Amino acid sequence: MSGGFLLSCLGGNICIMLVPIFTLKLSHKINPRMVTVGKFDGVHPCLTAATQAGKVFIHNPHTRAQKPASHRLSQSTQDSDISLLNINHAVTCLTAGTLGPNAAGDTLLVGSQTNLLAYDVHDNTDIFYKEVSDGANAIVLGKLGDIPNPLAIIGGNCALQGFDSLGNDLFWTVTGDNVRSLVLCDFTGDGKNELLVGSEDFDIRVFKEDELVSEMTENETVTSLCHMHSSRFGYALANGTVGVYDRNSRYWRIKSKNHAMSIHAFDLNADGVVELITGWSNGKIDARSDRTGEVIFRDNFSSSVAGVVEGDYRLDGQKQLICASVEGEVRGYLPAGKELKGNLMDSSAEQDLIRELSHRRQNLLLELRNYEENAKGVSDSTGGIPANTQLQTALSVRAATEVQKAHVELSITTPNETIIRAVLIFAEGIFEGESHVVHPSVQNLSGCVRVPIIPPKDVPVDLHVKAFVGGKTSTQFHVFEITRQLPRFSMYDIAIDPSAPPPTGRVTFTINDRPQRVAMWLNQNFLLPEGVDTPDVTFSSLRGGGLLSIGMTANGQITLQTDDIDLAGDLVQSLASFLAIEELSAEADFPTYFEELQTTLTEVDEFHAVHQKLTAEMADHSNYIKNMLVQAEDARLMGDMTSMKKRYRELYDLNRDLVSEYKIRSNNHNALLACLKSVNQAIQRAGRLRLGKPKNQVISACRDAIKSNNVSALLRVMRAGVSAS
Repeated sequence: MSGGFLLSCLGGNICIMLVPIFTLKLSHKINPRMVTVGKFDGVHPCLTAATQAGKVFIHNPHTRAQKPASHRLSQSTQDSDISLLNINHAVTCLTAGTLGPNAAGDTLLVGSQTNLLAYDVHDNTDIFYKEVSDGANAIVLGKLGDIPNPLAIIGGNCALQGFDSLGNDLFWTVTGDNVRSLVLCDFTGDGKNELLVGSEDFDIRVFKEDELVSEMTENETVTSLCHMHSSRFGYALANGTVGVYDRNSRYWRIKSKNHAMSIHAFDLNADGVVELITGWSNGKIDARSDRTGEVIFRDNFSSSVAGVVEGDYRLDGQKQLICASVEGEVRGYLPAGKELKGNLMDSSAEQDLIRELSHRRQNLLLELRNYEENAKGVSDSTGGIPANTQLQTALSVRAATEVQKAHVELSITTPNETIIRAVLIFAEGIFEGESHVVHPSVQNLSGCVRVPIIPPKDVPVDLHVKAFVGGKTSTQFHVFEITRQLPRFSMYDIAIDPSAPPPTGRVTFTINDRPQRVAMWLNQNFLLPEGVDTPDVTFSSLRGGGLLSIGMTANGQITLQTDDIDLAGDLVQSLASFLAIEELSAEADFPTYFEELQTTLTEVDEFHAVHQKLTAEMADHSNYIKNMLVQAEDARLMGDMTSMKKRYRELYDLNRDLVSEYKIRSNNHNALLACLKSVNQAIQRAGRLRLGKPKNQVISACRDAIKSNNVSALLRVMRAGVSAS
């Protein structure tokens, strides 16, 4: 399809739409988020994607030479430009890039729930084929930190693992939950790549090699990440949100009723700065400014977008934006020409300014009209409010009652006879849809509204409150806006029951700081009715009902007593951040949790033994099937129909047994994955009780203990750190 530009008129503005310079109709359906482009011979870019039939196709329209078939690679019978790679497992992720230091072309990396394949497409050979017990949900290829050679980094069952070109395992660490997205970028600005990890616990974590340097909490699963430029990166969530961060600061975000299937950074309007390109589940493609989120280009497919990549697919020295749908439709777009630099949707910068000023004028006119209406109301005593009217807020902890769960109460009041007609609260991760509206009934109108809030996690949240305030007979209302931060540990109340049993779990560490500083941290991070001036305090959890006790001795030793190891880790991280502590070692003991972990490790051994037994039995059955097939065919050629039927009946029975064994093996594998996830999370929790080098040493020592199947060493490291090993 020839390239060009189309003019249309949308909302009074001149808009310019890019027309795809090429369109392909491939005969293979594509799995979402499994599309890449690789130069496997070092020269020609090939579109590569996982198909819904459990294969990987490689589209190469540049060279017509037939590739020799191998045990994996074969030519497609439907399209001469496509080669098919047999994986024999359901593909979960793939990418392509330079892996080996002396490689002539790109390496294709294909991940599944049990294996990672590094494949040389040009030579039709496996580079390495590794079993990965934690699975591969996401994959990225590139240099990380000070590690000299590129790594193939996979994220799976709460774990991150990196392989070099020889298949050596050079990088491993744990993260909070199942990994869904990965990207490499220079987050800290030190000239070296950090690893950004998006996971199912709604967090974006930044790893400087195996050291966690930053965390950002979102309100849904982080499904996609992409590097924009410098320390700026784009992200997408499972609820249809896309946006851009610059380090820890969110620039902008938008939310759609559709799901973002793929995001990519590409300079589509030739202004020297990449835009965030998003492919959506409804088939829409849009490009948004990295600074404002404003749409500068859009197009539509007839089916859901599977992936957005880039490459010089026409071999003319200019990269194209390449978008593929799940039905196999592929379109390539060229960046805008110089005559349209920076303006795909708007004809000029002046048009931007005129539109913005017009919008502001309309808002000011509307505000003026409201003031005039209110002025009329004052003369009739039906509107207006006193000049000293202010919105006041207060947060307090409320214990559970027979009619209401334990919660944090947000009280919104006015200081005079005015009434609050409605309250609108915006808060991430607390309310469904991120907003909550309170409409008091006409009979209960007053100057006070109380809103119960139940934060699901221990994270600080900004509450953006808008209240409609007016007189009792007003028909128009003033809008007051105020922002109040909900402290991180707001769901903990001062314990008043001295007979409650003390927690058996504890973590102990020493800091070089004054008790008054710890008391300041308590006052900032907990909702205390009266501020405390000592770090010795006991709380009751409003979620689980357990106790949390905090104490500090004269020599700076702090003891946190709680049966919740996650809470202990959150407290350690929060206090260390407040006191600017970079390295911290600790001793910990959580008897109940460690007993459960020991049981889980025993189950892991049992599941591994069952897996090996089932694998051996399936291998025996496979050999038996081969022999039986040969005997059946021999009987057919000899005309012995009775023997042939007997052999095929035996084959039928054996096949039925194999299907049953596969179901058993599948259930065993899923149970094993659940146990491995628990083990990885336990390592991550033990690491969060420390900071800096002691944390990294604990994680590394825990992994060594698991590799050597030394359960006692693992628990010893988790309790006392590496000094005890």
